Amino acid sequence: MFKIAKLQMFCLVFMIALLAAPLLPAGEQKDPAPAPVPAQIQVAKKVFISNAGGELKDWFTGGPNRHYDEFYAAMKDWGHYQLVAAPADADLIFEIHATGLYLSEREEIPKFELAIYDPRTHVVLWALAERLDLAIRKGHRDANFDRAMDKLMQRVKQLVEQGHDQVVPIPSAP
Repeated sequence: MFKIAKLQMFCLVFMIALLAAPLLPAGEQKDPAPAPVPAQIQVAKKVFISNAGGELKDWFTGGPNRHYDEFYAAMKDWGHYQLVAAPADADLIFEIHATGLYLSEREEIPKFELAIYDPRTHVVLWALAERLDLAIRKGHRDANFDRAMDKLMQRVKQLVEQGHDQVVPIPSAP
């Protein structure tokens, strides 16, 4: 009986040690280095902008393609990439989509989704999303729309600029 009690005590201490181990400091924790931005995003010269549609109802002025029109205009004004009229002529495809994230039957948070594709492989190289702040009045919703589009463009610019420091060369084809 003494051996069973001793074994149970050992098991209890062992279990407590196992559960407490993650709580003990394991030395200095360092943030991992940021993963590299795909090289195509930095070396690309020509971009095709694709309108993947919108599902934002009639909450905003400007019609169902406003997100595409404003994103296209912002990319053109930035001037970093040459915008082309056909995906076959592009080094990258930027696909913009306006959608709603449904929280309940009545509550929807609109957002912009941007996917950057390699037109040759059709692989998504990067994706970004920017939520729009909710507002009751249409004028405020339109201002929030513009702010979210500005934030999305800032994130695109940061991605491209950040990537210049981390470019990973594209392996040459055999």
